Amino acid sequence: MNSNIDEQTRIEIEAAAFRTLRAHLMEKRSDVQNIDLMNLAGFCRNCLSRWYQEAANERGIEMSKEEAREIYYGMPYDTWKAQNQTAASEAQKAAFDVAFAENVGADTSTKK
Repeated sequence: MNSNIDEQTRIEIEAAAFRTLRAHLMEKRSDVQNIDLMNLAGFCRNCLSRWYQEAANERGIEMSKEEAREIYYGMPYDTWKAQNQTAASEAQKAAFDVAFAENVGADTSTKK
């Protein structure tokens, strides 16, 4: 780690990187399906919104999954999903079950 960077600057740089990643996934590559992100990278936009929610909750800020998704997506998740996501194939669903179990947990009953 670069020892010339103070803690506040490091936090600001990390936040800027997060905002850039979000913008890239939401604006430049909204065509990339969440299920494909999860299957290839082990995380997706929903994971990013969940991590946002968890960070808020850890700081004493109550935030539901739906609230975090609306903040991340900039609109209700169901609206964004209807505008940008397509139906998953059986092969994608099977790969998702594996990726979800490996990266999030064994319970796939709350699929993204």
